Amino acid sequence: MTIDRASRLVPEPRSSAEVTGEHSQFRLDLERIRFSPYFSRLSAVTQVIAQPGAGPLIHNRLTHSIKVTAVARAIAVKLTDPASPARELALEHGCDAVVVQAAASAHDLGHPPFGHLGERVLDRLARETLGLVDGFEGNAQSYRILTALDVSEAAPRGLNLTAAVRTAVAKYPWTRYIDASGFGDGPLPRGLRRTGQGIDVPKYSAYGIDALDLEQARAGLPPMQQSLECSVMDIGDDVAYSIHDVDDFYRAGVLSQGAVAREFRGWIEGWRQLRELDEEALRARTAPAGSALEALRRKFARDDPWVADDDAFSDAVDVVADDLVDGLLATPFDGSIASERALSSFTNRWITHLQSSVVPAPRDVVRSGLVTLDRRAWHEVEILKFVHRHFILDRADIVMYQRGLSRVLARAVKGLTAWATDEHDRDRVPQRLKELVEIATDGYAALRHERPEGVPIPAAGDVRRLGVGRGVVDYVASLSDDQALAVSEALDGRPDKLWDIGQNL
Repeated sequence: MTIDRASRLVPEPRSSAEVTGEHSQFRLDLERIRFSPYFSRLSAVTQVIAQPGAGPLIHNRLTHSIKVTAVARAIAVKLTDPASPARELALEHGCDAVVVQAAASAHDLGHPPFGHLGERVLDRLARETLGLVDGFEGNAQSYRILTALDVSEAAPRGLNLTAAVRTAVAKYPWTRYIDASGFGDGPLPRGLRRTGQGIDVPKYSAYGIDALDLEQARAGLPPMQQSLECSVMDIGDDVAYSIHDVDDFYRAGVLSQGAVAREFRGWIEGWRQLRELDEEALRARTAPAGSALEALRRKFARDDPWVADDDAFSDAVDVVADDLVDGLLATPFDGSIASERALSSFTNRWITHLQSSVVPAPRDVVRSGLVTLDRRAWHEVEILKFVHRHFILDRADIVMYQRGLSRVLARAVKGLTAWATDEHDRDRVPQRLKELVEIATDGYAALRHERPEGVPIPAAGDVRRLGVGRGVVDYVASLSDDQALAVSEALDGRPDKLWDIGQNL
């Protein structure tokens, strides 16, 4: 059964003055997302570098989401252009630019405080401390916010979005309990990985508690395949992420031209010798310059043989070395108009190029959505992302700071859980935490009756415990960076930021 793309779980009356077309329903979704307090909160959530340490021009989750929306919309419009070679694909699967905008605006709603670090820490705490088998995942949290936690006059819970928009948000359209055995020894979709114990599912778009909603929204779509609008949003995310992270690190002065140039020149001049090294030699501290790029080339060949190509990789290294290493990074950012112009030129040039490089994906490639970047652009984006991963995220000073932030989240989760389960004091927990616990508890109770396929059904005696755990995670994940710090310090008995919390709990 294929569901009406504009249908909602709770039917809504339409006034006589309202335009009743499908497109207007999607625009209503976009407005609900953009007026959501969860959307506004993203302005106070770290993207990669925290703003207090790097200045106000560094991207946060809100500015990132706005730029993803702009990039993804431009791609959607181009795909549906009468002259586009992908127009037939767009008409077949549906590619409404407003659906794409709504999904792009919503795609990061579930990201917790402190960027991807917060996601990893909450996942570990959820599984190991709170007994939530499906842990925490930012994409699943985004879906949960849209369908269960945010509010609208139109439905008891959630924003009551159309099926098309809910589907477009689901970048990894499965739960953590997906049966991936059907892939055998072949390639796995992005978001799944092989381990010594089988196939792990680190990325997914719905918790078990929200599985039936996702199943209903995606009725009629092939299992585990993104909708076309989701694929466009996903590419827009990749493009924006690869470019504005370079923008941030250049502005902050933490991207060393010398170190980046050494790595790129090492590979360009020594790729033949690097190919002779084994994996252990590439990872050694004494590995020659270019070893990290060589490891990246091998990873491409291993994970994505459908698009990986040695010549394309070499060309992409040359292009990024010329434009980024010998171009933008050769002159340190000093805040002048000239440096702003150079950065703007670099950003606009790459965004324009990558937006125009979207093509229909080969059929039956599980590692890609319905559309993808062409071979050249695919390699360029992956190499741009390599720059920030290799030269920034592994820095000892950043790792040291992140270890401290992980303890902040641990104190908040453990402290709030102890409070919510304290029979002498649980009535005084913040009102919003009480409500989130009740929503989650109701969800686990409903799970015992709905029994979605593949999802573990909780025992009656576990419903309340799971509800408390999920409610605490929902609460902590909805805090801003500063709120998480304040809550953690207050629970630790430190009054430094007590009155900063106010009624925002």
